[in-house]
Amino acid sequence: MCISRTYPFSYMNIHEFQARELFAEFGVATQPGGVANTPTEAETVATGLNQGKLVIKAQIHAGGRGKGTFKNGFKGGVHLCDTPSEAKDLASKMLGQVLVTHQTGPEGKEVGKIFVGEAVDIARELYFAILIDRATSVPVLIASTEGGVDIETVADKTPEKILRLSINPFLGIMPYQTRLIASSLGLTGPLMNQASKLFTNLYRLFIERDCSMVEVNPLVVTTDGRLMALDAKFNFDDNALYRQPSIIAMRDITEEDPREVEASKHGLNYIGLDGNIACLVNGAGLAMATMDIIQHAGGSPANFLDVGGGATREQVASAFRIILADSRVKGILVNIFGGIMDCDVIANGIVEAAKETGLSIPLVVRLEGNNVEAGKKTLAESGLKLESGENILVAANKIVAAVKAAA
Repeated sequence: MCISRTYPFSYMNIHEFQARELFAEFGVATQPGGVANTPTEAETVATGLNQGKLVIKAQIHAGGRGKGTFKNGFKGGVHLCDTPSEAKDLASKMLGQVLVTHQTGPEGKEVGKIFVGEAVDIARELYFAILIDRATSVPVLIASTEGGVDIETVADKTPEKILRLSINPFLGIMPYQTRLIASSLGLTGPLMNQASKLFTNLYRLFIERDCSMVEVNPLVVTTDGRLMALDAKFNFDDNALYRQPSIIAMRDITEEDPREVEASKHGLNYIGLDGNIACLVNGAGLAMATMDIIQHAGGSPANFLDVGGGATREQVASAFRIILADSRVKGILVNIFGGIMDCDVIANGIVEAAKETGLSIPLVVRLEGNNVEAGKKTLAESGLKLESGENILVAANKIVAAVKAAA
């Protein structure tokens, strides 16, 4: 897991229609279409397209939409139709409804937008991606003739069908490399020229928009000889988002966990999990270790929460309020090692938030490091019902036991 400590939210996704907007900006061939927020808008978008088959796609941050089911009983988040009026009818069955897929979990996600596009007749489906190779820290191109399926499955069962090609970041993507990839995908003649242009423009998009991943799946060859990116997933380098205002503007907080949205407002790194023991820690590595130790002690972490090395009392108090707003949380473990952090600042934040929220669940605190004695004194004189742990394993065992006893 990679947690950004520079920008106030740890990851960011964009919708499929927004990916297409980026394609259009950088000259990457894709199917014509537009986004709609209402059934009437869907009909209008469809009317403006070339007549022929249309595709209607629910826009949520989750895969498996085509095989998903709406809670109103309507099947599928991706449909084909023939006329603008049919597009309007399909939109009315999808917009404002909750779509459940294998990636959303049983709670599903509400569809607030749909993409209306021209359907294309597909002759072949391919796979193409650009990402950062963690081992070498350089961009790598990945291509496969097996598009439209889970690339991990291809890598596991038929790895010979995947081409990997590293890019020198100082030189960028070279023409011979685009031709090599095209050839490996069986793209010859006019298709090779289209592929070279598409791969070059995708790489330019990847670099200029500070992406950490661009995955095109499927990359399709149409029956009339066109190569186009039909669907894509983007990840962005969170530490570079300060220089990408157009990307930040694409953020859709309705698709995010409300707890994570609230945490981002206070400069906190928070990721919600499905356990019942909340963690409040300073430092991403220590937070990961704390979650592991809770699991080792027989508990289940409810979140990743890194307050950073220079958190204020207000940030700590905000972190507590976010934790306590989660009804699944049945206990809290605070694990602070004060290098830069002042333990007494943490202690004051804990006291302020606990009194404000009327804390009624078990709380175990482990403080070590800078100004630790003052921090422990603040907690001891606070009148709060809490336990301390002389080390993290003891603290983890205490909070797991307390939560089990309370249950």
